[in-house]
Amino acid sequence: MVTRFTLIFAASLFLLLLDCCSGSFIGVCYGRSADDLPTPDKVAQLVQLHKIKYLRIYDSNIQVLKAFANTGVELMIGVPNSDLLSLSQFQSNADRWLKNSVLPYYPATKITYITVGAEVTESPNNASSLVVPAMTNVLTALKKLGLHKKIKVSSTHSLGVLSRSFPPSAGAFNSSHAHFLKPMLEFLAENQSPFMIDIYPYYAYRDSPSKVSLDYALFEASSEVIDPNTGLLYTNMFDAQIDAIYFALMALNFRTIKVMVTETGWPSKGSPKETAATPDNAQTYNTNLIRHVINNTGTPAKPGEELDVYLFSLFNENRKPGLESERNWGLFYPDQTSVYSLDFTGRGAVDMTTQANITKSNGTTWCIASSKASQIDLQNAIDWACGPGNVDCTAIQPSQPCFEPDNLASHASFAFNSYYQQNGASDVACSFGGTGIKVDKDPSYDNCIYMRAGSNKTVTSNTTAMSSSTSSSSQNGNSTSVFTILLVTCLSALMNIQSY
Repeated sequence: MVTRFTLIFAASLFLLLLDCCSGSFIGVCYGRSADDLPTPDKVAQLVQLHKIKYLRIYDSNIQVLKAFANTGVELMIGVPNSDLLSLSQFQSNADRWLKNSVLPYYPATKITYITVGAEVTESPNNASSLVVPAMTNVLTALKKLGLHKKIKVSSTHSLGVLSRSFPPSAGAFNSSHAHFLKPMLEFLAENQSPFMIDIYPYYAYRDSPSKVSLDYALFEASSEVIDPNTGLLYTNMFDAQIDAIYFALMALNFRTIKVMVTETGWPSKGSPKETAATPDNAQTYNTNLIRHVINNTGTPAKPGEELDVYLFSLFNENRKPGLESERNWGLFYPDQTSVYSLDFTGRGAVDMTTQANITKSNGTTWCIASSKASQIDLQNAIDWACGPGNVDCTAIQPSQPCFEPDNLASHASFAFNSYYQQNGASDVACSFGGTGIKVDKDPSYDNCIYMRAGSNKTVTSNTTAMSSSTSSSSQNGNSTSVFTILLVTCLSALMNIQSY
């Protein structure tokens, strides 16, 4: 009897601890409206190198799904608007789509969300009436395979789905969309799926600069905007727009549906009239957003509420129509170099001119591989440094002075340091996803001479060492240690109980 009790108690505590260790995460959208992007295999390597754990794609492309098999990256895949009619008409079509587009790659490729339609109210041929029937058929297909609890079904929306968004407490859905919104919200509530929204403070500022301050859009405002109905204080537009969604949901009595941001970001380049589209503003917005999200800050109306967010977009996409800004939302250029430095850990601002953190050492330092780094991480980092990172890795080739000792740690150390010195000897340039560490002792040996500050003639541009981790992995590291302590304490107590 005691044994059964202790097992139940241990299992319950284990689940409780797992739940308490969860937190908000940052993902990235992988759009492919371009003719110059790297192959999906190389993209998968880049994503892993930067420790990006969550990725959204807009379809179910076979090459992409194959490329991300066994990477641990969680994918959100999509049903394009053009397929809504087919999937909404017949259950057999949804069954066939799932069988052909998901099952051959799952679970090696971790698919956790399926978006059925994207911003349908904004599409030229309004297909909103097809969304809920298509979602229902996709969910039924998942249920037949027992996957409905592992893969959530939803649909994405633009902020245009609201008729009012200010003040946030007056947030309300556009009545013209009521015919599909109400059944869709009922679907989300019943299946515990999130309401997915695309949020762009950039557009609010660009279109109404006299009404919206740039600092307010960039999370940099020193003053507060007060909601006259609730008295809640807002220091940034992102929170105000999210809360407008929450208040719109509450107005329809849907209080349990969580909000997920499936797109947000800031362009780094625009047309002459788009003066706010700069690398500096893009870096500021995304850095502040990441810090805001991974700290589980929540919003004024939902303090501490978990909010998962996807940045748009992984690459600049040269085939997107419209103004110049439409083609310049990427974190990376197609050659895989960074458009601007971005710290996925949310620890601090980055100096755009030197790509260095604001605080840095004045002494001579070198960057070498951490002894705690895994072989896979080291190999991925070497491949990136010697490829897109533009490091000359000739010295670590056979018969060259730094080839011996012939191991990944030694080769990575040489490559890491070369990149580090070429890019301003900054903290960011020695990150490599947590596999690089700075030292103040010259690691040179025999005829293998490590570069030092000032010894390089050529400095690569538009490149950055990978961020040390995504938000979730940073938080999970801290959460895991707490979890371990609590679990050990629990098990010790259980052993004492069993001894009686």
